[in-house]
Amino acid sequence: MQKLWKSLLVSPAILGAILLVDATALAGETINTSENTPPQLVVTPKQKVENNNTQSQVTSVSQLSDVQPTDWAFQALQSLVERYGCIAGYPNGTYRGNRPMTRYEFAAGLNACLDRVNEIIATATSELVTKEDLATLQRLQEEFSAELATLRGRVDTLEARTAELEANQFSTTTKLTGQVVMAITDVLGGDNVNGVDAKDNNTTLGARARVELNTSFTGSDTLFTRIQANNILNPDIGTSEGSLFFAGEDGTTDAFLDALWYRFSLTDSTEVIAIANAGAADDVTNTVNLFDGDGAFGALSTFGTRNPIYYQMDGAGLGVTQNFSEALALSLAYLGSSPNDPSADNGIFNGPYGALAQLTFQPSDRLTVGLTYINAYNQELGAGSTRANPISFLESQLTPPPDVPGEPEPVTVPFSSNSYGLQASYKLSDNFVLGGWVGYTNARNLSTEGGTIDRGKLDIWNWAVTLGFPDLGSQGSLAGIIVGMEPKVTSSSINEIDEDEDTSYHFEAFYQYQVSENISITPGVIWLTAPDHNSDNDDVIIGALRTTFSF
Repeated sequence: MQKLWKSLLVSPAILGAILLVDATALAGETINTSENTPPQLVVTPKQKVENNNTQSQVTSVSQLSDVQPTDWAFQALQSLVERYGCIAGYPNGTYRGNRPMTRYEFAAGLNACLDRVNEIIATATSELVTKEDLATLQRLQEEFSAELATLRGRVDTLEARTAELEANQFSTTTKLTGQVVMAITDVLGGDNVNGVDAKDNNTTLGARARVELNTSFTGSDTLFTRIQANNILNPDIGTSEGSLFFAGEDGTTDAFLDALWYRFSLTDSTEVIAIANAGAADDVTNTVNLFDGDGAFGALSTFGTRNPIYYQMDGAGLGVTQNFSEALALSLAYLGSSPNDPSADNGIFNGPYGALAQLTFQPSDRLTVGLTYINAYNQELGAGSTRANPISFLESQLTPPPDVPGEPEPVTVPFSSNSYGLQASYKLSDNFVLGGWVGYTNARNLSTEGGTIDRGKLDIWNWAVTLGFPDLGSQGSLAGIIVGMEPKVTSSSINEIDEDEDTSYHFEAFYQYQVSENISITPGVIWLTAPDHNSDNDDVIIGALRTTFSF
């Protein structure tokens, strides 16, 4: 008898009610309808439908607003709801009993109610099921045997596919992603920049490849691991202006651990990130720039990617973001550049570091403003004139030339700096975003290097205005224009470092064309007037063609 019970599909009361249901079949069949609300499946109380628009189980037929006691099927619906409890209406509380349905949908409804019938039997309430019910169940089973077999076959196939995916997935906690940036670069103009013939640079082709592991243990945390190889090099134009963000340092294809961090929520409003390697400002706060795509997307240049004061944040450390509301957040972070080096003047606290505090204000989806302060030791801006990066500049000026007997030791003068930034981005429309920033850095040397240089301070300024055109030409594409002044020494009380007398302007334009969901191609050009803030230098034009593959 138990086998008979388990082979049955639905009761006669269910038959009368399901004939009125317009439900989306479990087998994937749909009905064309002019109404926007998706139909509600007939489900048992223990089943759930993956649809945010669905309502809870109906417990009384009076909950269905379009069902009246005078309707011919009222008693059948009442029996189905109150006796068997395996029917629900549409999200708006209607039943729509006059709508048509397919045989597959009818079979799906029968199958959905089977669990409820079995539940009644299992809980020793079999008196609710009569002999007439059993006879009707048998007739329905025979009439819809083909449709039910099809449904079961599809379910079996889905279960087999699910089992195969579970058996062959990379990890139950980790998602593997990757990215390849290929770039063709060349210097198109510039005969003399600080004694360097910029046009002597040859056309180059290089690539940056990244493999990323995104791991989550709780569903709300992230362990991020990135392995990278990068043989792209910046062209030598005699200044750090115009450098490409996606370029590497040594030009090799050696793979190494590039980034490693763990992010989790301490409370509903507090997020913490612990960074073990290669942390940057965009890991700990919002850089408030539409073009900050970490070299793979958006701006081509280092300067155009984000306010240069952010480049003083580099290494390992800790970041905390406190969200006071949806419109206001405070980010605090500390990153050290040589945390694993136990030698003198190194380590997490005694070596180069950057400490950041930023208040990010977003009163609407269209406007974002960031107020930033960074205190740094032995960190440079990584963009702008040679003098705006005083540690490197003094090292090049004070270190003995290679032809001096012996092995000259590099001369490193320690610097401390305080930087202040204002960043803003305003979305004027869905296809036009106006943005920009201004940055100020006050840097002072902490040593005279045995009386070689005087103690003093530098005032360094930079600014930019950005114009973004999202979805220009096609969905996902982005056009951008950047106009600004890379970091410039406007005042100096250090005798060995003169202020930059002239002003160099940075003009950059690019068009990121989204070929497909995984491929984008970005041609762009960078034009530097009076490079290195020196009008004696020829203008430099750098061209680049970047292709990004994501998987």
